[in-house]
Amino acid sequence: MPNRSSESVFLLIKSLEKSEKRNFKLYVNRNSSTANLKVIQLFDAIDKMEEYDEVVLLKKNNSIKKEQLSNLKAHLTKLILSSLRVIRHEDNITLQLHEQMDFARILYNKGLYLQSLRILEKTKELARAHQQITYLQQILFFEKKIEALYITRSMQDRADQLTKESEEVTAKLSLISKLSNLSLQLYSWYIKHGVARNKKDEKDITDFFEKHLPESPNQIRGFYECLYLYQSYCWLAFIRQDFLMYYRYSRKWVDLFEQEPEMIEVETAHFIKGMHNLMGALFDLQNGSKLTAAIHTFEKLSKRKVVIQNDNHNLLCFQYLYLAKINLHFIEGTFSEGLHLIPHLEDRLTTYEPYLDRHRVLIFYYKIACLYFGSGKYDKTIEYLNKIINWKVDLRTDLQCYARLLHLIAHYEMGNFDLLEYLIKSVYRFMSKMENLSVLEEEIFRFLRNSFHLSKRELPAAFEQLLKRIRKLEDSRFETRAFVYLDIISWLESKIKNVPVQTIIQEKFKKRALTKNNKKQKPS
Repeated sequence: MPNRSSESVFLLIKSLEKSEKRNFKLYVNRNSSTANLKVIQLFDAIDKMEEYDEVVLLKKNNSIKKEQLSNLKAHLTKLILSSLRVIRHEDNITLQLHEQMDFARILYNKGLYLQSLRILEKTKELARAHQQITYLQQILFFEKKIEALYITRSMQDRADQLTKESEEVTAKLSLISKLSNLSLQLYSWYIKHGVARNKKDEKDITDFFEKHLPESPNQIRGFYECLYLYQSYCWLAFIRQDFLMYYRYSRKWVDLFEQEPEMIEVETAHFIKGMHNLMGALFDLQNGSKLTAAIHTFEKLSKRKVVIQNDNHNLLCFQYLYLAKINLHFIEGTFSEGLHLIPHLEDRLTTYEPYLDRHRVLIFYYKIACLYFGSGKYDKTIEYLNKIINWKVDLRTDLQCYARLLHLIAHYEMGNFDLLEYLIKSVYRFMSKMENLSVLEEEIFRFLRNSFHLSKRELPAAFEQLLKRIRKLEDSRFETRAFVYLDIISWLESKIKNVPVQTIIQEKFKKRALTKNNKKQKPS
């Protein structure tokens, strides 16, 4: 993927829609000045560029001097953000609260204390209605300042009431802060390390969770407290590979928003993330029917105004919807059918590249590689796995290891045995260094090494022996993630039966669906 310019004002301008660009120019022209005319000139020059190049910019715009450019870019950024604030504030509760707080401060500075207090009281009601606790704290602080400095006689027992409200808000904020810190730390651990690789990892992360979890979690109330509590349990379950627990708490996360639907407008990104985790849990549990239903629900969400009119929400929906659709193809074994997603996905990845985090890009590369592998297109599999292997990032060591393992198997399928002997040693060293060698992976390495000395007649029996040994590992929790990321059992069955791997997975999917239907039809 190409590295596009990281110049902030360039990225900001490129993110604007036509209507936003038009509004910006109208906004600037209302207060036209010589400086602003240069700002519009700079805006137009940057808008025309495919990639930001300062030398070209100055060469084509002689009226802009190099020593002026830094200040002009800062002023341009400020004006763009101000113009966006004007047209976006009605759809954003935090911008509305900011605006009301600004009005209250203006009245206060004018000496109109009672009028300022009236606005603060209304703003407080708005903040409470949308559970914006941090704004409540700011409002109460401002109210106490006015009451302490001036005799307003606004109401009796004012001091007692403000003190009580402040103490309640402070206690609530303290709990929210503890839970949000816990959720963030767990998520950070996962991004860096992936899932728990052994009992030591599991003990470390469980001990950390229990140490930082507030007392009596079952008594926790309030939207944000519950949100961060459910997130924390989600990350813990996911890291420990406890997929039932992961499903249970991602379901609670989504249900929290469905119980308080007005919060979907306020915390849309958190709702989108909750749906993503729910769909991820259903994939881990291999529940194709529920995943299909969740994808339909998510597609409806992606078409709502609150998503369409917000670039960040659009970006999140794109990422999570494509991951869920690819995962559904994995469950159903329809890898060849899933290839039709790739051209549009690649196009969107290029479009969104400046805004995507590297972790998400790594996952997409791996998922695309798996689609090609399941379709029997091993050269394309290797092409995408090389993007992961050659990208030097200190993220998701587990994914880096799975990529290298699948890379080996793809070369094995292509018959690149001369290259394999070197690759096996290299990958083994890498995985040992990352402390990511599970029993399953040790078995695969042992088989690949020995396979060089086997004849075609001996291979089927060797595959069967490997399959027997690996089946014993299916119930081990620390091997679970490996089976999800690398369906080695289906691959081995495909080699034994001499059929494509997607045929094996399709048969398994149909069998699970049939078993499920039979259970439903049994009389109770």
